Amino acid sequence: MCPLISIIIPACNDALALQHTLQQLQQLTGIGGVEILVAASGDRRSTEQAVADRAQLLWPAGSTRSALMNSAADVARGDILFFLHADSLPPRDALARIRSLLQNPKVLGGAFEHRFLETAWSLRAISWINRRRYWLTRNYYGDQGIFVRAEVFRAIGGYRNLALMEDLDLSQRLKRRGRTVLIREPLLTSGRRFIDRGPWRTFVFIVWLLFLHTLRLDTQRYARRWRGPSKEYPAVAGHRLDRDSSHELGAP
Repeated sequence: MCPLISIIIPACNDALALQHTLQQLQQLTGIGGVEILVAASGDRRSTEQAVADRAQLLWPAGSTRSALMNSAADVARGDILFFLHADSLPPRDALARIRSLLQNPKVLGGAFEHRFLETAWSLRAISWINRRRYWLTRNYYGDQGIFVRAEVFRAIGGYRNLALMEDLDLSQRLKRRGRTVLIREPLLTSGRRFIDRGPWRTFVFIVWLLFLHTLRLDTQRYARRWRGPSKEYPAVAGHRLDRDSSHELGAP
């Protein structure tokens, strides 16, 4: 029997991005046999309109991304948990790729390659640099679409109650427990945060956070600065998964 995948999307006042992502998810191969959970905080009305009947909508008590994702994982029925940001689009065959990899019992989970939706040269350069980082370290970010066996996720306690870098922390704990795999097909994510704040300025800030994290120093005090406002979702609005171009679909 094909294992059930639960797609878990945390969303906080991000209705436009969420609506588009949910619409695009309907084009994934095999999406009919998938559970989609949106764990939300913030503006209830716009979020409910964005979700409509495309997913199960949850309103957990917490508001951090880690709290939202943990709450959805608690009620998820899937054998596999696939955590997806509200402004990220997986490749059309993402579900089949995940299931295929997890047929190997030694594989606990993994993530996808990362690519920005926008084509600015600075974002392309940042993606290139970032790609070398996770090729070497196998440390993944949430905008790469982390997936994991549900039993393993629960055995390690899920996401830690962090306001920042919760995805990197989970990735590192998974790696210490067993094998994780990188799917060499990009998951496309909006670079709006980089564009709004300046691509290189934002990149340097992330490198600084990684430096602090590596030294086991406090990064949580920077959470408010990182989670600060960014503009609405300009890049993805015109993007479609059914275009013929393999580049638009994220072919390497």
